[in-house]
Amino acid sequence: MANHKSQIENRKYGGGITVITTHVNADFDAFASMLAAKKLYPDAVLVFPGSQEKSLRDFFVKSMAYMYNIVRIKDIDLDAVDRLVLVDTRQAGRIGKFASIADRPGLEIHIYDHHPSMPDDLSGAIEVIEMTGATVTIMTKILRERQIEITSEEATIMALGLYEDTGSFTFISTTEDDHHAAAYLLSEGADLNVVSNIITREMSPEQVSVLNEMIQSATHHSIKGVDVVIISLFLETYVSDFALLVHKVRDMENLDVIFALAGMENRVYMVGRSRLPEVDVGRIAMAFGGGGHPSAASAAIRGQTLIQVEEKLLAVLHQSIHPMHRAKDLMSTPVIHVEPDIELKRANELLTRYNVNVLVVLESGKLVGIISRQVIEKGLHHKLDHVPVREYTTTEIATVAPDATLSEIREKIIGNKQRLLPVIEKKRVVGVITRTDLLNVLASESARIPELVTGTSTGIITAREKNIKKFLKERLPGHIIKLLATAGEVADSLGYNAYAVGGFVRDIFLHKENLDIDIVVEGDGIEFAKALAARLGGRVRAHEKFRTAVIILPDRHKIDVATARLEYYRSPAALPTVEKGSIKLDLYRRDFTINTLAVKLNPDRFGILMDFFGAQKDLKQKAIRVLHNLSFVEDPTRAFRAVRFEQRFGFKIGKLTSGLIENAVKMDFFKELSGHRLFSELRQILEEEKPSKALERLSQLRLLKVIHPKIVYDSTMEECLDSVEKVLTWHKLLFLRDSCDQWMVYLLILMKSFGRGIAEEICERLELTERYRKVFIDQKIQADACRRWMESQKILKNSVVYRKLRPFRTEILLYMMAGTTCEEVRRAVSKYFNRLRGATTLLKGKDLKEMGFPPGPIYRKILDSILDARLDGQIKTRQDELQFVQKKWSP
Repeated sequence: MANHKSQIENRKYGGGITVITTHVNADFDAFASMLAAKKLYPDAVLVFPGSQEKSLRDFFVKSMAYMYNIVRIKDIDLDAVDRLVLVDTRQAGRIGKFASIADRPGLEIHIYDHHPSMPDDLSGAIEVIEMTGATVTIMTKILRERQIEITSEEATIMALGLYEDTGSFTFISTTEDDHHAAAYLLSEGADLNVVSNIITREMSPEQVSVLNEMIQSATHHSIKGVDVVIISLFLETYVSDFALLVHKVRDMENLDVIFALAGMENRVYMVGRSRLPEVDVGRIAMAFGGGGHPSAASAAIRGQTLIQVEEKLLAVLHQSIHPMHRAKDLMSTPVIHVEPDIELKRANELLTRYNVNVLVVLESGKLVGIISRQVIEKGLHHKLDHVPVREYTTTEIATVAPDATLSEIREKIIGNKQRLLPVIEKKRVVGVITRTDLLNVLASESARIPELVTGTSTGIITAREKNIKKFLKERLPGHIIKLLATAGEVADSLGYNAYAVGGFVRDIFLHKENLDIDIVVEGDGIEFAKALAARLGGRVRAHEKFRTAVIILPDRHKIDVATARLEYYRSPAALPTVEKGSIKLDLYRRDFTINTLAVKLNPDRFGILMDFFGAQKDLKQKAIRVLHNLSFVEDPTRAFRAVRFEQRFGFKIGKLTSGLIENAVKMDFFKELSGHRLFSELRQILEEEKPSKALERLSQLRLLKVIHPKIVYDSTMEECLDSVEKVLTWHKLLFLRDSCDQWMVYLLILMKSFGRGIAEEICERLELTERYRKVFIDQKIQADACRRWMESQKILKNSVVYRKLRPFRTEILLYMMAGTTCEEVRRAVSKYFNRLRGATTLLKGKDLKEMGFPPGPIYRKILDSILDARLDGQIKTRQDELQFVQKKWSP
């Protein structure tokens, strides 16, 4: 193999396109090597061969691709490519569409790779193949030999590739050359803080636990109305605590019936658990030579395969499950119903006439949904007497067939918190089953039912309880567990009940870190907060009107404490009126079901999870649902919150909830919403990790119009928001100490196409403070003018860029960067961040005084001229500055 330096220097190229590319699913080493190759082939085009990896950390690669103008392969004319430079690969099967031209006569291929030879390797006119830990090691070695300069930003990107591919120099493939490459990159300004913040070690498939395998392999079977979960898996080694794992899956997934089959060694082990009297797992296990109790049993089966055992189990289940009651035996007829166009006032009269609490809504004999007395009375309270029933009908409801079993009826009424269950036959409602009907049957049979709690606002609510103490200890740090236990002890000493609630509990189940603790007390929240603060050595900030408090601990950590309360709204969009209540009523006032979980903290029941409103089910189904149909009438800001949670968690707003948002927009309940509250919700959305999708969703729900009717989400806006995301990621990763309010950049982009008039209207609608108005009106207008001027210039001197951009705050600069399609402007702003912003002169005022210049305004003129010369590369040293002053100025 010839010396690569001489090959590169002596090769004469034709006039076609030179493309630098790498393997599909490019990693950091591939990307860093592409940038390094660009230094060797300055006229080449950088192209990814296909889709890049979709993991979060690889978003950095996309952001850097944005900054370095990497071209999409669909924009490349493959027939015009006469030189293909491959880095970090030489396999035809890994370069995507470029493989179609790899064997074309006349195509010149250059290869830089560190992988061992493979059968489908391509051959190149230039091949630099070295067994190093990373390809970027090879590339940096060439750059050093050719004395090609690199910036600190480029050094950081190359170091990222080096550290990733060598496992931070722990992999056995690491060589001495890799260490030399690292030393060189560090000497060129590579930022290891950026490297360490980005590189993560992903868990391999081999590390996935048996428990996760069980959860992933679970399948649901509906057998005579009973939901039976069957898990089937093969384990290479015997697991002694398999039954405990089955038990854990049952509790984690809140399952009524579960059978787990595991092929271990030379037999199949079966473990069954049941909470239902209709399913006797002991009897079922006997059919396999095992046994146990009606609720717990097991068997060890020889001579059959896993598939054979599962088929037999399904057959036995169909034979063994005998439901005792069916829907047609329990339902009531005739069905009291209304048409959807009847007014709320008239519907209320029917409730009173027939002494019922729920009306079925039918249209041409077909089910539309149901509406409750509570919803109707709230509508009347808000003076919605003449609004048709259809606007607040609950349409997402469960139904059953006449042959539905008792367990199915119980699950749909209790599990869905549904007051009334329609019975459907041939698309017609033939009867209804109420909660009272179900409870009477369960009571007559002495069936075990969950604890029932009654309340004036929410009727009979089933409190599903589960002990999650062990789960809490697995998910939370030890000092948080100790803090929660202390809170429970303090509550006990005061005779109160205390609960951890809200997003803190929700995020435990979503496996997201959230140590912002919210505690609700059935008692005096302020008294409790003072007592807990005394135990923890903290101080209290109280709000007497709402009986809430914030405990500020010595380490500055905060705990929010609230008195259990109920809320009602005197008018749409008004702030709530608050009264004391119970934990159930406190949770009922919250925005969405997923935020209604509570964990009791008192010592006797520490770790008991209480789920009144189906939060666990909605978390599992990834659904955002309101608790009642007038939720957005009472508080329209919940519509923005619904979108925020939907996008943050990857959930979906329920069909009914989405319809209620549309109705709130149609009836313009947002017009009474204060600008301060609207701004608060919008800002929180724009502070999310990826707000662009949330903004698109706001547009779909016509909520952007609430901010200003001129704001339109179109393809241009989408491209601008995508640019903001990339620019912010670039800035965050490379300028760790430079703080930035990302919400400001996004809001500036939303206002990008507007002049002063509309900008002032938006600021007025959001009730922005004077400080923010200057940013979004005056500074934005100045920045737009500056950007347009820079876009019109062919050459931008460093000194000019410095003077133009210096007055602007970081958010404005990033807005300019994201808002331009001009590559030169984007690079100029990038250069300002990287090199120009911190530039200064070596000479100071005292030096000028010593040179004989009298103090005065001339000092600023001289120092500015020195700085301009330094920025433009005319002077570099202190001596240069002295000579410059002596030549250009006289005392």
